[in-house]
Amino acid sequence: MNFPTEIDLSKTRERSQLTNGHRDNYIGHRAKIGVVIPSTNTSVEYDCQRLLPRGVTWHTTRFMIDHPDLSDDANFMRFLERLRETIGDSIESLMTCKPDHVMMGMSAETFWGGIKGNDGFVDRIQQLVGEDVGLTTGANAVISALEALGVPEGSGKTLSIITPYQPVGDKNVRLFFEDAGYRIKHLVGLRCANAHDAIALVPEHQVLDIVREIDGDDVDAIVQVGTNLSTLGVFPAMEKMLQKPVLPINVATCWHALRSCGIHDRFDNMGWLLEEH
Repeated sequence: MNFPTEIDLSKTRERSQLTNGHRDNYIGHRAKIGVVIPSTNTSVEYDCQRLLPRGVTWHTTRFMIDHPDLSDDANFMRFLERLRETIGDSIESLMTCKPDHVMMGMSAETFWGGIKGNDGFVDRIQQLVGEDVGLTTGANAVISALEALGVPEGSGKTLSIITPYQPVGDKNVRLFFEDAGYRIKHLVGLRCANAHDAIALVPEHQVLDIVREIDGDDVDAIVQVGTNLSTLGVFPAMEKMLQKPVLPINVATCWHALRSCGIHDRFDNMGWLLEEH
């Protein structure tokens, strides 16, 4: 029996590739999504692994965080400076697996400088991934998700927000959402002391207590930012209890990346965004 000695790599990008009339279903045949995360992050991959449609694969690259101290505004700024210096190499590495779409699994930088700052960040990252590859950032994904949930930008709707950040980070989060035309009822920053376990190990009961505190009849939606704080396991129940959108940023980014790739699979008990949109 003669076996082929070479693989036709040109076919590896054909979604409808067939052999003897049967779909090949190679790994990631519907979408290969690259995910860029800080080296300290332990939550984004966990949340991605819980959202795994047929034929979709998540491919993670980590950029080095050698200054995880977030204990005050000065250290928070140093963290961002180092992030900007190391993220390019991780994206270069990621692009060698030829992802169809790239999702930024970090959020602070995407809110920095408000809408104008996010636009500049998107432009810089788009240059790194290439014009033909789609891009999801935390800031843009949250706006798109709120739009889908009936809380569109520019509508004067009221948000309450939870962050793990120091005051300088909270200031930029507030600026971004106010630039987008929202009113901010409450913004609670947890002031986590570092970029790894201080964020990832925030107790669920503490987050839920804060959600109850920042809710109100005049609050249209509650948003959690900071990708190392996973709330996917608890926010869907809070959403049903409060009967309003309660949106984790990791859900928003995963949803945005999937929908951008034409993946419209729905997920039960993962919140209204993934169940209905």
